[in-house]
Amino acid sequence: MADGGVPIGPPVSADMDPRRIHTALSLLADRRWRTLGELVRETGAPRRSVESLLAGLSLEHAGGDRFRLTPEQGGEIAESLRTGYRPLDPADPVGHLLPEYAAVVERVAGLIERAPRARHVLDHVSATPETVVRRALLLGARFWLPGTRLLCVGDHDLTSLAVGLVHPGVQTTVVDVDERILAYIDACAAELGADVRTRWADLRLGLPPSAVEYADLAVTDPPYTPEGVGLFVARAVQGLRDQGQGRVLLAYGASDRTPMLALKVQQALQELNLVSEAVYPDFNAYFGAEAIGSRADLYLLRPTGKSLPAAAARADRFATAIYTQGPQAVEARTAVQASPDDVADLRPDVLVGDWPKQVLPQVPRVRLTTWLAKPYAARVRHAAVALPPGLEGALVRVLLATRAEHVRVFLAEPPGDLVDEAASLAGLYELTRRGSTVEAARTSSDTADQAQRIVRAIMDRAHGKVANVWRDALIDAHTGLTKRQARTVVADAAPWARDVTLLELPLHRLSDLPAAVRTSLNLATTASGSEDTR
Repeated sequence: MADGGVPIGPPVSADMDPRRIHTALSLLADRRWRTLGELVRETGAPRRSVESLLAGLSLEHAGGDRFRLTPEQGGEIAESLRTGYRPLDPADPVGHLLPEYAAVVERVAGLIERAPRARHVLDHVSATPETVVRRALLLGARFWLPGTRLLCVGDHDLTSLAVGLVHPGVQTTVVDVDERILAYIDACAAELGADVRTRWADLRLGLPPSAVEYADLAVTDPPYTPEGVGLFVARAVQGLRDQGQGRVLLAYGASDRTPMLALKVQQALQELNLVSEAVYPDFNAYFGAEAIGSRADLYLLRPTGKSLPAAAARADRFATAIYTQGPQAVEARTAVQASPDDVADLRPDVLVGDWPKQVLPQVPRVRLTTWLAKPYAARVRHAAVALPPGLEGALVRVLLATRAEHVRVFLAEPPGDLVDEAASLAGLYELTRRGSTVEAARTSSDTADQAQRIVRAIMDRAHGKVANVWRDALIDAHTGLTKRQARTVVADAAPWARDVTLLELPLHRLSDLPAAVRTSLNLATTASGSEDTR
């Protein structure tokens, strides 16, 4: 204290981590012009904490939102830092490797810049290119990667592409609900020559069959709610093929102001019986997410013998609301409102989804997850489906899984123009809108066009492996074609069709299907002709 009782030294924000306070003050001490966003990103402190700290400082302001310390206080703080507390850098085991990969960072920066815009309803916030490359470097520093399979459970950050650039020997599968991201990753992977394949998945409905027990390692940067983290990590555990050797890398961040939220997330991880082998603080940096300081820790999680059963049990109990904002937020309404009058004229043979008890109680009911997982045993002529808020992206897959003459799908909100959905289902259903419902009428399968018949055969068996159904249809079309030849033809025409069901394919692959089938027919003609010549 000075003689007048005034504290000497920098002001302190009571709810701000001391390390972050001194990092902020050391940045301010050089008196360069800065913005609030820059301080948040460089310190990792929540925006509100930085605002609270700045409120106690003497600042000069320039155009826009730029500011700096006054000369008097800048000198005082610089002296305090010189003689007192020194800021510590967060743990970063691979930061020293970044200079070697400057060209990769630049390449990834370009990929991120051209990527589809973030969707706030999916809690999208882009990681910095340095962060994405450091994730790839950490994988190589910690694990033996030649021949390794990696599963990206959601990949708006494009970690899959960074891994492809740094470790070309890794085979990566990306599962994501955002069709735009899947199409973009496929296009970029083809351009880069990266071994990356994409699968559509709404994780609330399950992990794609081809991703189950697929990977040696899994990476996820999920919605930062306990429900979101629990679900994404549970699906990551289900994607590991060796629970004893596999690992899950989780990016998660919480504000210094909300330790109880971080505790709830860590409890969700504990309920999955996972061991935290390491936690790298502030490893992930973001463009945005200032509420949590534009930072997130990186957890290295190891499954135990009890993790897989816990993942299966918990994942099936998660509600559709897993995000922090929008119609799928944890506070949002999750039920579709439908009455008996809405389906009386349809006289459905089955009700799919979550229906009120008073709606046709005598009609069999099936959960959405069950409907998508396997073909329904009984014959269905008419079906009614309830899709809760946030699951509109499952519309095409629900219809593909249904072999009914007429399907009525109830949505929480009126649907859009259905252009992409109609294009993907061309030759199978005709779609019309009626308020917040979609009517799907199955079209006739009679056609003289050979390619259309094969496409229809694949769509009629959506739960089967695309390559197998396609192969058999080619053999039916070319009697001289052997099974081995047909399998090779399909692989050449559509390498993306291997080991995948139609329900897992992104919409852009469904749109590619008719052209790929026509290509396979031409290849089959050549193959069968060359066989006859021998």
